[in-house]
Amino acid sequence: MPQPERTKPRKLPRQERSRITVEAILIATTRILIEFGYESTNTNKIAELAGVSIGSLYQYFPSKEAIIATLIGCHADSMICMIEAKLLDKQEAPLEVALRELVKVCISAHTINPKLHKVLIEQVPHVGQLEKITDVEKRVKALIRSYLENKRNKIQPQNLDLAAFMLAHSLESLIHAAACEPDFIVNEEFEQELTAVLLRYLLKYA
Repeated sequence: MPQPERTKPRKLPRQERSRITVEAILIATTRILIEFGYESTNTNKIAELAGVSIGSLYQYFPSKEAIIATLIGCHADSMICMIEAKLLDKQEAPLEVALRELVKVCISAHTINPKLHKVLIEQVPHVGQLEKITDVEKRVKALIRSYLENKRNKIQPQNLDLAAFMLAHSLESLIHAAACEPDFIVNEEFEQELTAVLLRYLLKYA
């Protein structure tokens, strides 16, 4: 298990100049992770690419693990904001429409930067951010369950907790696998097929 003090920022940026410095560090870390991978990423490389001194980097982050943990947190927050906005907007939409939009927004959330997403998810156990990812999953499942509650008389599954679990994890697993597959294109055909899979699971008369 990572030591908590090594995976948390030392302080939060409060002034504009500090925010610019932290943003540069996060952008540099993203580029290095994607190009070289976790093992080859270190604070000296990050500071050099970010254009800041190593001392400035250590003012905010005690280690590369703390920077990566911050990246995971930002990435998770961005994903959940996208998904929540779309699902809340479609709570009254017909099943086919809502599922299609759910698939679209989940694909968008996973494929903004698929290489970074893959690296960050791989490092979750090492930098103590499992709770953050779990929170995203819980919030997505809660939104799906809320929608299914309103459609209970039109769907086959009546255990809505299980149905929400099945939908959320089917989406996550298939989209993540597709986005990380170098020879696979996440396109409209994939979107249609994934939507059809979810519909076949839910519809009373398939």
